Amino acid sequence: MLSGRAQDLSRNLYSPAMRYFLAAAEAGSIRAASRELNVASSAVNRQILWLEEALGLQLFDRVGRRIRLSQAGELLLAHIRRTYSDFEGTVAELDALKGLRRGTVSIASVESVSEKLLPSVIGSFRKSYPGIHVNVSISSSQEAARKVEAAEADVGFTFDPPDASALTVAFQHDLVIGALMTPDHPLSGQSKLCLQDCLAFPVALPAEGLSLRTRIDLVRSHIPGASRTYVEANSLRLMRALAKEEGVIGFQTLIGCEDDLAAGTLIFKPLTDAPLQADRLCVITSSLRALALAPGMFFDHAVLVLKDHLPAIDAI
Repeated sequence: MLSGRAQDLSRNLYSPAMRYFLAAAEAGSIRAASRELNVASSAVNRQILWLEEALGLQLFDRVGRRIRLSQAGELLLAHIRRTYSDFEGTVAELDALKGLRRGTVSIASVESVSEKLLPSVIGSFRKSYPGIHVNVSISSSQEAARKVEAAEADVGFTFDPPDASALTVAFQHDLVIGALMTPDHPLSGQSKLCLQDCLAFPVALPAEGLSLRTRIDLVRSHIPGASRTYVEANSLRLMRALAKEEGVIGFQTLIGCEDDLAAGTLIFKPLTDAPLQADRLCVITSSLRALALAPGMFFDHAVLVLKDHLPAIDAI
């Protein structure tokens, strides 16, 4: 028999004839089925007779007050049990989705993702699940990974997370690091640029702790006289502002600077240095605990949005 909730729903979704037949087949008599269903025996019998007439087959062999399934009745009973089994699972899934009317998703993200990509993910998620509370903290790539590892965040959006057993990289996408500059910068006409070319001009470097800085330092360490910098900052937004207002060169991936590029206030020049070719954007979760329902649905939604958006970003 169905569980209580599924049984309640089945009264509205399945015909009485099917339900009464199932009860009679399992109870072995019309009277016992009527007691189980809290329906008059005559009503149960009438629905079964109607079903037999509709199918053109006898479903029960009647032996006194007892009934016994015919071959046709056995086949119909098997079908109904399969149908009700599928329905039970469907009801469970529907109840799980209804649970998403409430819940909390905790997100740790790096700044660049929070500029445009993450608002798109959160906005489209909340259109489907407006009752879910979404809590976002913005930090460095290292701190975002730490928050997920320490169970302070359910899902992390970061670059180049540490190779830790407590973390699962559930989605990744490689992005090239480039130089951001105004269209009238002296290097804007160069078809190819390397970091050494850029360091001949005032630059704004990402602060230590950002994945960008780690990769840039791999290259800088092999460039003579590359220690001079114009400014260091842990904000990519500030570095873009400096590039626009002060004419310096900033460094980041295409993530986060889409609006400036579309407006033509800045241009992006991919850097040819090998360590700068693959800054790895990752969506991370904890490998030590399973995601609850709301965070799990958010994660699935985020991956779908990223798979849809990132090819367009790559094509800029």
